[in-house]
Amino acid sequence: MTETITIRLPEKLQQELETVVKREKTSKSEIIRDAVSRYLAVKRFKQLRKQVLPFAEAEGLLTDEDVFKAIS
Repeated sequence: MTETITIRLPEKLQQELETVVKREKTSKSEIIRDAVSRYLAVKRFKQLRKQVLPFAEAEGLLTDEDVFKAIS
């Protein structure tokens, strides 16, 4: 199921979108779907990170290097 959504973009953003559409031979809808999907993925990641951070800190996993050492 799909839903039509109307959005308002500042002129400069709209021009940039048009440029990308022409260059990549795609549609505005496809670019916007991709952007929304990526935005939501980042939000989910940040929420999950926030949930597991206390457990990681309790194990002394404070940096990416700490995590890498723990799993290597």
